[in-house]
Amino acid sequence: MIVNFQYVDVDISETLSAFTEEKLQKIFSRYDFLISAKVYFKLDEKEHDLGKICNIELSLPGPRIFATSNTHNFEVSVRETIKDLERQLKKRKEVYKTH
Repeated sequence: MIVNFQYVDVDISETLSAFTEEKLQKIFSRYDFLISAKVYFKLDEKEHDLGKICNIELSLPGPRIFATSNTHNFEVSVRETIKDLERQLKKRKEVYKTH
């Protein structure tokens, strides 16, 4: 499992990186065709209530899968983004089964 982290306008956080890797590990163990993940943490100062953005892009055979979420907390953003990715991966796995 290869995970690349980028922090845009945010201080680097080892705990946030470890939390995200732990959540991604579950996906990587469930879907063996995944190659790598790129995780972007951004801070949007225009949003006062929200503004903590998490983008995750998964590399796999075929088109890449991408999800993003914008909440009040980075941990919640990570959970929501991974939930969206799992939904997309289930659809992709069904396509692989039919061929």
